Amino acid sequence: MLKTEVNDQGRATVTLNRPEVHNAFDEALIAGLQETFSGLSENADVRLIVLKAEGKSFCAGADLNWMKRMSGYSYEENVADGKALAGMLHTIATCPQPVIGQIQGPAYGGGVGMVSVCDIAIASEKARFIFSEVKLGITPATISPYVVAAIGERQAHRYFLTAELFDAATALDLGLVHQVVAADELEATVDGIVATMMNNSPAAMIAAKDLIHAVANKPVDESVLNDTAKRIADVRATDEGREGIQAFLEKRKPAWIE
Repeated sequence: MLKTEVNDQGRATVTLNRPEVHNAFDEALIAGLQETFSGLSENADVRLIVLKAEGKSFCAGADLNWMKRMSGYSYEENVADGKALAGMLHTIATCPQPVIGQIQGPAYGGGVGMVSVCDIAIASEKARFIFSEVKLGITPATISPYVVAAIGERQAHRYFLTAELFDAATALDLGLVHQVVAADELEATVDGIVATMMNNSPAAMIAAKDLIHAVANKPVDESVLNDTAKRIADVRATDEGREGIQAFLEKRKPAWIE
């Protein structure tokens, strides 16, 4: 269902491993992702996380058997079910370490939500995307905050309402993914990004991610000015802040680069 590995450099790799059902969600996979990312969030040895999938598809959204079970749920059961999915997505989105999505194939419905909660998303040219919910009489409710943040309200109007399939090039234009590469270059491209990020201060990357959450969509008022000034003062006083500046001045590699 899920494979998780952490190497000695602090790279965690989380792999969706239900290729026989196109890595579709069910209760067990949602719970597994929640538990896995909660654990990685608290692991001080983890510097970044790569989220990928086995098989032809990245994630096909809801599992058919899960959908059959949902059709018989009470209102209260549906609310609880929705909260579980929303909570899992929020856990990935707010994971302190950077999360890099390696999107090798189609992502449908909730699978596009998984793409949108990654800090960096790299897609194969074979990837395809669709918000298919309205075809089924439902809406992309739990994924909507992250998707709208990624592609904007105007584009969400089109793709939420048409439920049309779009390709990786369109996903790039929309801002859903950051880069599109040939299928046989995907893994090497992600590895290259990981290698670049391994040169960065682990604590500073966490602080930078938190900074984005703190300032996004907020007016630049006195509160934001004071908060950002405090943040730079705080990070300069950290061990890694001091080490990074000193290493730059001494023209040497900082201690976090092995």
